[in-house]
Formats: sequence, structure tokens, C-alpha cells
Amino acid sequence: MRLYGVTGWKNSGKTGLMERLVAEITGRGFTVSTVKHAHHTFDVDQPGKDSHRHRQAGAAQVLLSSRNRVALMTELRGADEPPLEALLAQLAPCDLVLIEGYKRDRHPKIEAHRAATGQPLIAPGDATIRAVASDSAPLLDRPVFHLDDTRGLADFVLREVGL
Repeated sequence: MRLYGVTGWKNSGKTGLMERLVAEITGRGFTVSTVKHAHHTFDVDQPGKDSHRHRQAGAAQVLLSSRNRVALMTELRGADEPPLEALLAQLAPCDLVLIEGYKRDRHPKIEAHRAATGQPLIAPGDATIRAVASDSAPLLDRPVFHLDDTRGLADFVLREVGL
């Protein structure tokens, strides 16, 4: 499975970059799946819906299925968060998995960076960051792209993973 990540501090442009990369790369005919790490409690379910009621009643997993999509929710109920590798094993085969977040994992990444956040670059201390996408022009020992250079960033990722 080919993996590439987008990482960075909060409000650095990660999600917008992910969205543009997915659209660009799928537009070239490749299948792309994504994994997004959330640092807080989140819920994709809605109170009052049957699936929410199942989870609230204590179900460990709830699988929703329709002709348009399938969603599997797993309640950890105090168990440790699964490692990225375990999550990746649940994905269907595809050409590329783009991973948002997971700063500390060892897959290759692009760092999204916005100068206005005031956050320092992560790249100088992290060899897994292979390029930076920024709205400024930091001097680094690796490629730097403009944050909005979706085509250039997609070309870079596809070269890196051999597609």
C-alpha cells in the first residue's frame, strides 16, 4: 500500500491541501483513500438516529450500510487508540492512501505551513517530512512548494510513491 502524509500544526492548511490533492490525484485516474487523525472527541453519528442509539446502548461496533455508502464505527470504550498500521489494514485496496495528521508516525509526509499561525516549521527536525507546502518561502534542505501549488505537490507525491 502506497502511503503519503500531510502534517502540520493546527490551522496550517492541512485539510484544504488534502482535499485538493485527493481531487487532483483522483482526477488523474488513481484511486485514493484517506485517513484523518483527530486529536479530540469526535462523533460522525447523530443523536436520535438508530445507529447512535445502538452505540449508546453499548454496541462495540455499528455498521451502517446503504446503496450509497458503508460506515463502520468502533467504540473504543477506554481501550487504546489503534495504531495507524491497524487502521490501514481495514482499508480496501487502492493506489494511494493520503494520511492527514499522524505527525509522529514514520511514513513520508508533506508539511503544510502558514506563516500567520506563528508556529515553527516541523521539517528541520523530522526527516520523514520530504517537502514543505507554505505560503512563505522558508529556506530548507528539501523541496518547498507554494501551499496552493496543488499540481506540483501532486506530481511530487506521485513521483515519491512511484505512480
